[in-house]
Amino acid sequence: MAETTTVTTVWTTDQVMALAPDSSAQRAARGLAADRAWLETGLSAADDIDPTLWGLCQGSGSTPYQTAVDLTEPAFKCTCPSRKFPCKHALALLLRWSSGAVPEAVAPSWASAWQAARAARANRSVAGPASPVGEKPGGGSSGRAPVSEKAQARRADRIAAGLDELDRWLADQVRSGLAGSGKGGPAWDTMIARLVDAQAASAAGILRRTTAVLGSPERLLGELARLHLLVGGYRRLEELPEELAASVRMRVGVPIATETVLAGPAVRDRWQVHGVRDEIEDQLTVRRAWLRGAGSAAPLIVLSFAVAGQSLPIDLLPGTEFDADVCLYPGGQPARALIAKRHAPPERMHFVAGGAGVEDNLQAHAVALAADPWLDYWPMVLDGVSPVRDGGGWALVDAGGDGLPLDPAAGEPWRLVAVTAGRPATVTGEWSAGGLRPLGVWADERLVRL
Repeated sequence: MAETTTVTTVWTTDQVMALAPDSSAQRAARGLAADRAWLETGLSAADDIDPTLWGLCQGSGSTPYQTAVDLTEPAFKCTCPSRKFPCKHALALLLRWSSGAVPEAVAPSWASAWQAARAARANRSVAGPASPVGEKPGGGSSGRAPVSEKAQARRADRIAAGLDELDRWLADQVRSGLAGSGKGGPAWDTMIARLVDAQAASAAGILRRTTAVLGSPERLLGELARLHLLVGGYRRLEELPEELAASVRMRVGVPIATETVLAGPAVRDRWQVHGVRDEIEDQLTVRRAWLRGAGSAAPLIVLSFAVAGQSLPIDLLPGTEFDADVCLYPGGQPARALIAKRHAPPERMHFVAGGAGVEDNLQAHAVALAADPWLDYWPMVLDGVSPVRDGGGWALVDAGGDGLPLDPAAGEPWRLVAVTAGRPATVTGEWSAGGLRPLGVWADERLVRL
């Protein structure tokens, strides 16, 4: 029998509930967690498989549901007919574990077989080809055949033609006056669609987001100038430093295969999850998960994408940290990462890495912006700040009197005010042109999700 090791309970009820697909699943899981329907539960910590929660839950039929949770990612399995993911049984099993009600026990054969099948799929993925392949939105491999050099050249020509058209369109907007451009309209939609057709999807996204500032001529001019700079950068790719050239390719939308990224050098640290934010972009849900190294304090972003009807990954829980190797995409600030290998299950954070005052956070943002002028979002960790009303809005102010405005689009920060109770605290957040959007606050030795 494999030697077993102790796995410490580290997830709070809030962290488990954050995995639920909706509020009804949360309610059902709470009711099921203490129910006598659980015939057997256990936590397998054998060396030959990842730490696995498992349980048998009696449903309406004669055969109990087999439920298992891999704590390392997490990943879920349940034989119930629910289409929700994770289902109430998986959530209830996690709640039982977080309360200390699940003993260590050897996994039954069905749970071991599930983990073995997952390990085999992972090994096949790692052993796959590292050649460029067609990609899903955001750089994930779609599994199609490798793209030939001729196909890559045709794509580059289409992108160049699309960006040339964008440059002429930008000149027309400035020549006709920003007052006219500020009205938006079909001309903007047509140009966005043209960039998508030219396979410059990321440039199309920048132009689409620019429509949010049509009412501000000053900000509109700045966004149009960034696009003009991007066109110029793409035309001079061969003359740019490699890191800057990689940023230009990424901001235009030139894909890079997942296999290529994973073939690069890995960076190991204990990565803290400081916050997660979802946005809808042209019928595509984009999730930004902000990580920071507990040892290095290096900021990273992990992007996930889902079209309508698809579920986003739920493996990065704010307030947890995990020991892992990550591989970095070339270019861009902060570095975009793929998690290559996890060395242990996630644990609760014991401190917040990378904290600094307002001035130091703005300086770090300025350095990143100089390296990547098309940077839209930047993670911040603000030490000793308090929420205060600033005229008609809100700001976070540190002990030195420096402050950052909060993004009005995030709404009133009453939860932050309630948690801090007027006392200075460490706040994690996402900085953009609209202001700071708080994502978490450190209170009572844990990161409270905002």
